[in-house]
Amino acid sequence: MANMTIKKNPMPSQEPLVRAHNFDEVALGYDEATAIDEALRCLNCKNMPCVAGCPVNVHIPEFIAKIKEGDFEGAYQVIQQSSSLPAVCGRVCPQETQCESKCVRGIKGEPVGIGRLERFVADWHNAHSDELPLAAPSNGHKVAIVGAGPAGLTCAGDLAKKGYSVTVFEALHAAGGVLVYGIPEFRLPKAIVQKEVDHLISMGVEIKTNMVIGKTLTVDELNEMGYEAIFIASGAGLPNFMGIPGESLKGVYSANEFLTRSNLMKAYRENPVTPIMKGGCVAVVGGGNVAMDAARTALRLGAEKVYIVYRRSLEELPARREEVEHAMEEGIEFLLLHNPVEILGYENPEDRRDPKNGFVSGLKCIKMELGEPDERGRRRPIPIEGSEFMIDVDTVIMSIGTSPNPLIKMTTAGLEVNKRGGIIVEETTGETTRKGVYAGGDAVTGAATVISAMGAGKLAAKSIDEQLS
Repeated sequence: MANMTIKKNPMPSQEPLVRAHNFDEVALGYDEATAIDEALRCLNCKNMPCVAGCPVNVHIPEFIAKIKEGDFEGAYQVIQQSSSLPAVCGRVCPQETQCESKCVRGIKGEPVGIGRLERFVADWHNAHSDELPLAAPSNGHKVAIVGAGPAGLTCAGDLAKKGYSVTVFEALHAAGGVLVYGIPEFRLPKAIVQKEVDHLISMGVEIKTNMVIGKTLTVDELNEMGYEAIFIASGAGLPNFMGIPGESLKGVYSANEFLTRSNLMKAYRENPVTPIMKGGCVAVVGGGNVAMDAARTALRLGAEKVYIVYRRSLEELPARREEVEHAMEEGIEFLLLHNPVEILGYENPEDRRDPKNGFVSGLKCIKMELGEPDERGRRRPIPIEGSEFMIDVDTVIMSIGTSPNPLIKMTTAGLEVNKRGGIIVEETTGETTRKGVYAGGDAVTGAATVISAMGAGKLAAKSIDEQLS
């Protein structure tokens, strides 16, 4: 019997004042009874609009039907047909703008908690099964993948299932890409990412770390090594800055650097090899998910006060609603309709009155108002003359976007990029302007979502298979 409750089952979570001081996962997940109750809200629509909203086309009504029956392992097997990273997607995908935005139950209430159910199923499987998948029989073809992030891992998994010999070349010392260096432990435990990586390795995927393609090896050299197709999924790790005075001061970070030091280099430990600024007051400039991650990480590292500085209003804030709500609950202050104009500093840490370059001492901001919509339909922020004021901070974290690293383009003949540095691909195949070389994820689009990168990985795998088979 269907559950016609208007609201979805709430997600259990740590109390805000507790979780703000630890790196344990905030959301605790559904139990079996709650998962079944939530699954019963699904109407099993014949036209399945939710599937069309999923970039990797998970068979959503089918896996939810298995949950209704209490067949949680069966539900996992359904998801695995489409997604190589279900435990990850259940945690970090913006379901509210994708599959759940298409849910019929959302017309007169809240949509079915599809993401929460996907997480439950993946966690249930991981808790009850130690069995790893087996490698498929070899088909004799070799494929190289550049980057072990969501796009690269998805492409590797799909090709491995078809018997391809797949080697993934990763620039960092750990596989996972943004899943390990960018998303904090309290949102995505790294053990979960490692479990997904281990599944791929058991399928025969080889992962080579500390390999910077364009430096350690070039695309040409990969071709010479016998790789018949190459998929570039190197992400968008080049941080953007505002170009305002003071960005070279000590205590100014890009969000990428700040999160990488904390997540991957473990800078929160005592006497870390790669240290990070701790304590004091922190301003995070930007309003996306990465800004929320940086602000909430700074709080957990001991910051006395954390500000989000964003030049538009709450309605335009691009971060997921859930992440914004969590940040507010944890005590992070939002300075909306504000924009930085200068970072001030001092030379001597013992004398903050000295205005010379050195360490951050404050952030000068100007108040904004919203004008006419820009080319993307968002109302353009306009500075209010004479409204400048100072925020007393010790650390400034810039989270205003990233661009693809130009290294591969610089070392690869025939590879064209657009004005933003994104690799140009054929939309229906993912193939670049160089035959046999494919690209996808943030290396093409610039910073986007994990699930959209996974969709690009699936497209590339399909195209490579059609080309080589």
